[in-house]
Amino acid sequence: MKLSDRSTYVNQSRRFDIWDIGIRLILIVSSLTCLLPFVHVLAKSLSNDAYVVANKVFLWPRELNFDAYYQILSDKSILQSLYVSVLITVLFTVLGMIITICAAYPLSRKQLKGRTFITAMFMVTLYFTGGIIPDYLLVNKLGMLDTIWSLVLPGAFSAFNLLILKSSITSTVPVSLEESARMDGANHFRILWNIVLPLSKPILATLSLFYAVGRWNGYQDALFYIRYETTLRPLQLKLYYLVVQASESFQTEMTFVQTTSPEVLKAAVVVFATLPIICVYPFVQKYFVRGVMLGSVKE
Repeated sequence: MKLSDRSTYVNQSRRFDIWDIGIRLILIVSSLTCLLPFVHVLAKSLSNDAYVVANKVFLWPRELNFDAYYQILSDKSILQSLYVSVLITVLFTVLGMIITICAAYPLSRKQLKGRTFITAMFMVTLYFTGGIIPDYLLVNKLGMLDTIWSLVLPGAFSAFNLLILKSSITSTVPVSLEESARMDGANHFRILWNIVLPLSKPILATLSLFYAVGRWNGYQDALFYIRYETTLRPLQLKLYYLVVQASESFQTEMTFVQTTSPEVLKAAVVVFATLPIICVYPFVQKYFVRGVMLGSVKE
């Protein structure tokens, strides 16, 4: 190797190393911006009240204390809210995926007449909505106020998820494969169950995660629709009431006796509400990136 070629190779390697270091630093900083707030809340939930009130807790607990978690686990209303949140999330995710699959598959088939117009109608709903008041009037007219279905049915379909799944099916399921199955006597339901769904596992896992996280973190609809049935309040709404009460008074109006600082209690409830999703995410992470990339391919 000539001297000039060797120097060029060294310069290129050094240039790539600089870019590699820069990219790694950006990824590390981005990861820390997502991780550190949760670590801070976790540290507050495990710290002594005096240090939290004095704003002396940052990323490490001060005088380890589990009283807030004992109060949460001993409160039946919190556990009831957790049960309601899990039940609503499961029903919402299952129903949403069934509706989305049943709508996306026919819209992805070219033999469906008017599919472009129908798809455009779904896209309109992404830009224009009726608003909160019409939604409330509709739920009230259907007699679903103070019922669990008011938290499941109104938002159990997402046009955005429909378009992602439609694009994914179009790009991953060859038309020739469907034609071969039809020649063997398979109908659309058999093709959907035995061919389309197995080939669409990554995008199905991704959309299921979208539905589950969106429902788990939602509390605004429960604030409007669940007025008197306190046993149907999901965990996020319970957290909302806790935050409001703690900001108004040091004594909260919950079923247990307040013995810790409201700030510590709020941090403990935030951690308690976030842990279920954190535990579920690793099981679908391997499908998540693949599903997003598949859904990003358009016709």
